Amino acid sequence: MMDISQGIGGLAAWIACASLLLVTPSLLLSIWSIRRTLLPLNNLANAAGAISVDNWQFRPSPEAKVIRELQPLIAAMEMVLEGLQRAFTYQREFVGNAAHELKTSFTILKSSWQSLLNKPRTAEEYRIGLMEMSEDGDRLEQLLNRMLLLARAEQRAADGIHRDLEIIDLVATCEMAVARIRRVAEERDIEIQLVTADQVMMRADADDFELVWLNFLENAVQASWPGSKVALVLTREANLATVRVSDEGRGISQEELPHIFERFRRGDPSRARTTGGFGLGLAIAKSIVDAYKGTIHADSRVGEGTQIVVRLKVEELATTV
Repeated sequence: MMDISQGIGGLAAWIACASLLLVTPSLLLSIWSIRRTLLPLNNLANAAGAISVDNWQFRPSPEAKVIRELQPLIAAMEMVLEGLQRAFTYQREFVGNAAHELKTSFTILKSSWQSLLNKPRTAEEYRIGLMEMSEDGDRLEQLLNRMLLLARAEQRAADGIHRDLEIIDLVATCEMAVARIRRVAEERDIEIQLVTADQVMMRADADDFELVWLNFLENAVQASWPGSKVALVLTREANLATVRVSDEGRGISQEELPHIFERFRRGDPSRARTTGGFGLGLAIAKSIVDAYKGTIHADSRVGEGTQIVVRLKVEELATTV
């Protein structure tokens, strides 16, 4: 009986030793294989960690590039990085442009009051100088207000519309915008045509879309020749409303056309002083349209005119609402 117990014990010890001898190499081989497999992923993490505002280069190792399972991750990281770099550059350009615009407006205002202090002047000269300073101050205030409008519109475009909105008639917003621009158009001998559907209802802020149409109309009037026409046409098909603002003016070159919705972009730099343009109107309009999940598109031919098209989803609402 003792011999059987000793034999079983010896057998168990032998099996344990044999198992240990077999498992240990397998375990070490598995650890080595896992580390080797994860090495490209670790290199990928190191490459991503090296990215900063001063270094946008993403250089995955050759080992990581050849692994098929990592290729979707590498592509996604490159896409995200490209978007971040574009947003960072866009924001840096905005800060630079905003600083330039503010500095220019303030320099004009400063030169006006310095000219009044250079030598004694008559009461009439002081009055004229103060009026010019008041106009320069108004322009600076308009610039600040436009920048605030743009910041709010872009924030809402990023966050989406979370407010409880009233049901409005888009036709009324078009009519208000035309009424506000009509006097300026008549002074330039430009006819404003308004063609709309009977009623187009949607949940929105009426001030938002009145501002959008007004920006389009202002640009159209400024670009139009005396005696020409500017048209605002609103149509509806099912739950899609389309607004077209067109003119018969100077038009926009094909090189400039893709950039007209960028901030501080002016097709005609001379307008900055003569008409009060800051290059923010179309950027504000696009951000508002984006916030309402709409689309905006522009077509233009030099010497023939420009057309801007906005499409918005509207609700099937009863006209008695």
